Amino acid sequence: MVRALFPGTFDPIHYGHMDIANRASKLFDEVVMAVYDKPLKNLLFSPEERMTLVTEAVSDNPKIKVTGYSGLTIEFAQRINAHVIVRGLRVFSDFEFEFRMALANQRLAGAAVETVALITAEQHTFLSSSTVREIAALNGDVSSMVPPYVELALKEKVSQMGEQSLPNALRD
Repeated sequence: MVRALFPGTFDPIHYGHMDIANRASKLFDEVVMAVYDKPLKNLLFSPEERMTLVTEAVSDNPKIKVTGYSGLTIEFAQRINAHVIVRGLRVFSDFEFEFRMALANQRLAGAAVETVALITAEQHTFLSSSTVREIAALNGDVSSMVPPYVELALKEKVSQMGEQSLPNALRD
């Protein structure tokens, strides 16, 4: 069995993430979407809220499992016996970042875990969680970017936070 790890903050999950996860599930026996709990960036949603949204997003695909994690991604991959780390590439600048991360992971784990990059579907090239957060914070329409339950969660979160604290939550 080939287990793939698709890690991310998923703050929030959007159609681009879902596309990569579903396509990866066609290539691998199991895809573990791992929601990172303590990234070095500001988040809008708590780890529990993000896990709930991700779980709902992939609930129709039995080959995708959702979990949370802390620490180094490569160590988590080894702990769950993942053979592959899946990453999505939208634009050329993503490649440079992901290339450096893949090399760092090779340094830490050798050839035990490979990195596979999937090119995003054309309609998702502009999508990022920070873009979705910013549009939602400015009361823009994100319905073409996220599932309805994520759109609702964004509206509720923005309403709860108020305008004073939004700028910090929008930064990556």
